[in-house]
Amino acid sequence: MQSEKQLTELEMQIKGRKVFMLMVVFFVVPVIVVILMYQLNWKPNGKSLGELVNPPRLINNAKEPLDDQSLMLSDQFWRTKWSIVYVADQCKQTCLDKLHDLRQLHVSLYKDIERAQRVLITNTQDVAKIKHDYPDLIVINKPEINVASLAQEFQVNAENPMTSNRIYLVDSLGYLMMSYPASFPLADMRKDITRLLRYSWAG
Repeated sequence: MQSEKQLTELEMQIKGRKVFMLMVVFFVVPVIVVILMYQLNWKPNGKSLGELVNPPRLINNAKEPLDDQSLMLSDQFWRTKWSIVYVADQCKQTCLDKLHDLRQLHVSLYKDIERAQRVLITNTQDVAKIKHDYPDLIVINKPEINVASLAQEFQVNAENPMTSNRIYLVDSLGYLMMSYPASFPLADMRKDITRLLRYSWAG
């Protein structure tokens, strides 16, 4: 009887040690790894392929009407998801081609697709066909004075955002942090965004 009791106590001790070791693995080891990464200045392999906006620029969260007059951007619009943004004065063929690229890029994010949104900022007033072809695209086009003001927040390299044909990336905290020139390969852009989403704790 006493032998069985001792055996039970031994089993409990072994089980307790296992639980303790698991706690060490799950809670202590990650902290040690982070400290070592900081002290050794180690960063994950790979670097951004696009052009970094340095320092990142907080996008104005002022409420702006969308293409539907009844809809307004909330104060948290830029802070809910990562935003892949294209700016165009008038959305003609070059713009439409870019919107097609953005949709392909968005779809290619697979499991992270819900973490990103596509945004078009334009002075084009009749966007019915664009909304029909790209129903998930968020279009900001009214009123013109607010569109112009918002577009200027995406200015990089002293270029006019309305004509630069760039794609911009706003993180889920509302900061413009990356831009891609017109000729930038879509595959490389996807690599950039996929990596950023992988290492991001927000959005």
